[in-house]
Amino acid sequence: MWADGFNGIVNHLENRAGFVVISPSPPEIQKEFAASHNWKFQLLPGHGTSFIEDIGFKTGEGGYMPGVSAFVRDKGGNLFRVNKNPFGPGDNYSGTWHLLDLLPEGSNDWQPKFSY
Repeated sequence: MWADGFNGIVNHLENRAGFVVISPSPPEIQKEFAASHNWKFQLLPGHGTSFIEDIGFKTGEGGYMPGVSAFVRDKGGNLFRVNKNPFGPGDNYSGTWHLLDLLPEGSNDWQPKFSY
């Protein structure tokens, strides 16, 4: 769901910084899912690498949690993470929950689906 939202603002984001989404899925699954959602941003696989675990988005149960990291490259070409934040209901990165909270019953434990 966050990626669907980023798709609408990717041009604004890329005007200021590089933007890429990395997921644990194999590339063929990523491509199919991205096409079904008409995503316009760059999508890279974390599948078969330790990258997602290295940046702290793999859970102790072997699952994955969504989140965002910001990186900078210094003059020597070294890459450093300067920020990290997890995604979850009510976070600042998806307005969906905030809009649902305007309803009399609020979001009522609503969870997004892969397709509607």
